[in-house]
Amino acid sequence: MRKKNKVKQLNRSADHRKAMIQNMVISLLRHERIESSVAKLKVARSYAERIITRAKRNLDANLVNLDEKKKAETVLHNTRYLYTHLADQEIVNKLLNDLANRYATRVGGYTRIIRLVNRQSDNTAMGILELVERKTQDELKEEVRQKREKSAGSAKGKTEVKAKKEKKEKKVAKAK
Repeated sequence: MRKKNKVKQLNRSADHRKAMIQNMVISLLRHERIESSVAKLKVARSYAERIITRAKRNLDANLVNLDEKKKAETVLHNTRYLYTHLADQEIVNKLLNDLANRYATRVGGYTRIIRLVNRQSDNTAMGILELVERKTQDELKEEVRQKREKSAGSAKGKTEVKAKKEKKEKKVAKAK
């Protein structure tokens, strides 16, 4: 009997289950939409909603009544919590800067599950887990492209500086 046992086992060990759910949530936050079996999606949905709610706690509206020291401690605590549970700096930054602001007025229900046709091989119920106010695929690709250009621009500037230093060193060596 499973009395008072609320953990969905998903036929996996605890470590495997934790890693799988963490990877699913990271993929959900990165792509804003994932496809899997409905049982896995239900578990990932509850975890993702708790993570988004934790990120919303860093917004200024939630920290109004605290003094500066308590506010800084709360922000640091929530940020560290997100880093320990997601372990991906890019996703945590997106969560704190983009998603928390996007869902600032929403009280809950940040995700939805859309059921699909059962998988043909084993008749498993399949579905799509997506963020409610999600960006389109083109917008996400544009953001990634801009990040790449920005990082390539800064890397390009660094390589140009290095090349100039090397040229100066060669001139000095030839002059001697």
